[in-house]
Amino acid sequence: MATTLLGTGVFILPQMTIAVADSGALLAWFILTLAIIPVALVFGLLASRFPHAAGPAYFVEKAFGSTAGRTVGLIFLLVIPIGAPAAILMTLQFMNALIPLHGSWQLVAELVVVLLLMGLNVRGIQVSAKLQFALTLAIVTVVALLFGASGLNSEQLESFNQASHPQIDTVMVALGIGFWSFLGIEAMTHLASDFRRPDKDMLPAILMGTVLVGIIYLACTFLLLMVPTDKAGVAMISAFDYLLSDSFLHGYGAQVIGILGIASGLATVNVYSASAARLLWSFSKEGILPRYFVKLNRHGVPFRALFGILGSMAVVIVLTFYSGHDLETLIAWSNGVFVIIYLLAMLSAAKLLSKRYLPLVATGCVFCIGIGIALAENMLYVMVLIAVVAPFMWWQKAHLQRKQLQTS
Repeated sequence: MATTLLGTGVFILPQMTIAVADSGALLAWFILTLAIIPVALVFGLLASRFPHAAGPAYFVEKAFGSTAGRTVGLIFLLVIPIGAPAAILMTLQFMNALIPLHGSWQLVAELVVVLLLMGLNVRGIQVSAKLQFALTLAIVTVVALLFGASGLNSEQLESFNQASHPQIDTVMVALGIGFWSFLGIEAMTHLASDFRRPDKDMLPAILMGTVLVGIIYLACTFLLLMVPTDKAGVAMISAFDYLLSDSFLHGYGAQVIGILGIASGLATVNVYSASAARLLWSFSKEGILPRYFVKLNRHGVPFRALFGILGSMAVVIVLTFYSGHDLETLIAWSNGVFVIIYLLAMLSAAKLLSKRYLPLVATGCVFCIGIGIALAENMLYVMVLIAVVAPFMWWQKAHLQRKQLQTS
């Protein structure tokens, strides 16, 4: 869970939020960490009580009917080809720190990442989960080491406080960017059936992962604000070399941060590939999408669905490379889709869970609406998706009902 959330952004997003909000980035991460906890709790409660491969789409369907649920499922599938290139572009920033890539070699590297994801997922999520746990420990260790080496004193903190003048508009922009770091909570609900005891283990897994990740992002942002960094490249690399200048690790920032960044990027897209393939398989079983994707391999992996998801990623990666879309745009569009998915999941919880959870649900709804406001015009992408997908889902439902009446 923690690795899924840390993902591609752990060493990149703090730098991006500082670029738009300066010291206000720290406030943005603090607000995000507190505000996401009710959302995480609601997702954990839903997944523990209603474990299903369709995740949020299943919760929405149970609460509001098949048309709404299938719409949520399809917009999730349609955001993967946008979100995955963004995640892979982040990963390539770490590759560039190790091996500079230019021109078509960057495209080749992105497609190699897709092939690696195929190898990780074809044997099932359990194979890579052990590696992801080790990766989480490594990231936490590096952040703790840097924080300990910073030797922050009262004079530094005082000068930092005097220089801090957060602006609400830039903090809102930073909130919209930082929301990317918590995309993955809903992906875990797709994998609820992979837990031995989802009713007992899902809630603590989601909650502990969310809190841990929030603390790590706060620590990374604080460090980047307190020490001189190279804003042109990956700031965490120069922070690593600066803070550990007197140790044997000095000069190895590119290798340490680069390798961890590449590995965490692969881990994030890995989980999203697995969860999207499970959702595609679920829709195929239910007859919403072609039956072609319903077949499982001997490891229980819906390999045709996996090939379809990763194949679409490869196509969009090529199109993105030649169209020149920037990273910030892809992140904002993806975040807009997940704001709607999270909001609908919160509204579903109001109907599916006990009334004693209503304050929790209401807090989650307020958070989602706030992030939507922060994203502003970038919400247009998801609105277009809904305007296209929802009528199609309604027509398909009516069409299937007519066919059943005719056959009976």
